[in-house]
This record gives sequence, C-alpha cells and structure tokens, in this order.
Amino acid sequence: MSRPRRFGKSLLTSTLESYFLGDKELFEGLKVMDLEEDWEQYPVFRLDLSIAKGQPNAAELRSTLMWLLRPLSDIYGKKEDETSPGKLLTGIITRAKEKTGKQVVVLIDEYDAPLLEVLHEETMLDGMRKVMQEFFAPLKALERHIKFCFITGITKFSQLSIFSTLNNMLNVTLSPKFSAICGITEGELSSVLFQDIEQLAAEHGCSPEEMHNKIKNQYDGYHFSEKSDDLYNPYSLLTAFKLGKMGNYWFDTGTPTYLIRQLKLFNADITAMDNLEVPASAFDLPTENMHDALPLLYQSGYLTIKDFEPESGIYTLSMPNQEVRSGYAEGLLPAYTGLMAKDVQTGFALKFWRALKKDDIDLALREMQAYLSSLPYVEGFKKKLEDVATAEGLEGVS
Repeated sequence: MSRPRRFGKSLLTSTLESYFLGDKELFEGLKVMDLEEDWEQYPVFRLDLSIAKGQPNAAELRSTLMWLLRPLSDIYGKKEDETSPGKLLTGIITRAKEKTGKQVVVLIDEYDAPLLEVLHEETMLDGMRKVMQEFFAPLKALERHIKFCFITGITKFSQLSIFSTLNNMLNVTLSPKFSAICGITEGELSSVLFQDIEQLAAEHGCSPEEMHNKIKNQYDGYHFSEKSDDLYNPYSLLTAFKLGKMGNYWFDTGTPTYLIRQLKLFNADITAMDNLEVPASAFDLPTENMHDALPLLYQSGYLTIKDFEPESGIYTLSMPNQEVRSGYAEGLLPAYTGLMAKDVQTGFALKFWRALKKDDIDLALREMQAYLSSLPYVEGFKKKLEDVATAEGLEGVS
C-alpha cells in the first residue's frame, strides 16, 4: 500500500506489530477487543527501510540491509554462507519458524526509501533495484513460513521490478476497503477528537463549529479510492492540536528532492495541477513506467481523487486542501523554478499563483519579471531562469 509521506503509514505498521505480538493491553477500549479472542503471539519482523535512504551505491545499500537485519540475526542466528540480505532474511525466517513453531509476521515500512533518491539515475537505480529484488525474494519462496506480510511506502514499484518474485502480493492502494486505514476521518474528528477542536477554538476565540470549518478547509480533502471517506492529514492536524495553532506543517518537513528531480526530468507543467480528468492508468502507474510526473504528484499527496465517473472510468484529481495549495505556492513552485525558497516572498507567490489560475500567462510573467527586477544580480541566475523558461516552453522571460 502506498500513501503520501507523514500520513500514518509507520503508525499503522507499529499497530500491526503490537497486534501480532499479542500486546492486548494496548487495545483496551477499541473495537478489536470484541473481535479478537485468542491474541496469539507471533515472531514479528518489523523493518524500517527509511534507514537505507540515501545510500550512494548498490554495495552500500547491501551493507546497510545486512546491518538492518543484525538484531534479528542476534536472536535467530546467522550462518557463514548467508552473505547477502536475501540469504540472511531466508535463514532468519526459517530459523524463527523452527524455534517458535509459529509462522512469522513481516512488516516492511518505507520499502521504496532506498530507491527514491536515485530515480533519475538509471544506472545506479538498476544496481540498487537488483539488491532490493534479492532482498524481497524470500517473501515468496518462504510463503509457507509467513503468517502475514505488509509492505508500505510512498510510491509504487511494479512486480516486474523490485517485486519480481512476489506474484502473491495484493496491491490495496486504491481499494475502497482500505481507503481510510491511514489518516483521520470526519467521524473520528467529530467524536474522539472533538475536545481538541473545543480547546483550539477556545485559544482562538471562536466557536467549535467555526474552528471545525477552518480545520476542514486547511487539512481535509484526501481520498484514496473512488468511494473513500474524506480524510484529514493526520500529521498536520495533530500538530495543530499539539501547538495550539494552525499552520502548513506538512511542508515544514521540506519538499522531497526526488519529486523536484522527477518534475525537472519530465519538464512537468506544474501550473496545471487542478481539476485533471484522467483514467486510473494515468496516475496509478508503477514508478519505473512513468512518462510524466502525474503519478508522483498523486502518490506524494499534492493531488488527490476528488470525483469519479463510473460510466467512463474517469477520475478527477485536484489539490486536497488549503495547506497543499499554500505549500505549492510557497514551496514546490519556488523549488521547481530554481528560485531560492528564502527569496520567494508570499506576495509574489500568491500573485503568480492567481495569474496562473486565471490562465493569464502574460500576467504571470509580468509578476515574475517585476519580482526578479527587485532582486540583486546573482551570477548565473539569469541562465538558470532561461533554462526553466525553455523547459516550460515559456518565451520572453529575461
């Protein structure tokens, strides 16, 4: 299952870990207490691959994966010939089954983290992808030893790439049944989190109803299937409650570098991001099969499903909420155009954005020229701007 960053994937993974470890006391008062009777314990292998992010080459990635498996090998042992991540994982799973008499549970978080930063480097990507193929291979070969396996990340790699052997894997990313498994629903906000709304409203001198509407406009609007509930960004919402004020917290963690690189690789027109009518094949694509940036913009959370027409199979994709719109104007747009984020004032960004929304390219260029004329000359800046103009097909920028 893929979901945008900071959307509760790791929390879901840790919840599954606690459930399969039989930590019954953690679930007191929840619905699962009425559904589960046995609370059977299983050996759980939870692997967070975000630790392997940014490895410079395949050899370093292989070494990092071996290091990641070390705590498990300390428990279940390691043989001399288990010299690769896949071989070591095979041995650990086999010995865990023999030692405990129970099938194992494998939970892999941020599976795509080792590959995202090298998406634009084909040679390096190929070598690192082969390492990941070998690492995931035991999950199919040892299927009889595995009780449950869950893999999550931001993007979608096909079974023909890093999951070449996992023909038993089910992708639930767009499944209505699982669309609300991450994120906070309207029902959850209005019930278990209502006291937080009341407290935030009191701090801002407004009614709970007014604060609810402000929160909805700022953080709501995500949908991960054609029948999905409205979902709030959990990271931003809970941060607002914690700090007692609303802000664009999702973007405070930074614009992903892999996204900027891919946007530039595809010469993407990011000015046309709202109300896109497309089939699922246009945005639910494996990362390695992308021909434009639309799948990444959707998978990264900049776009979400707003409507679906069953007769034609056409989805409408738009920005989810005001937080994403503000982050686009103040973060993604400056990073992509080559302007330094610290130099892009809110006034210019909003004027530029409004001109683009009106499809007034001449006005947008005049706003950019007016802003740039106020900046001190920086060596090489004009050439950078000309390169951006050429990539976007915009004439007359100087």
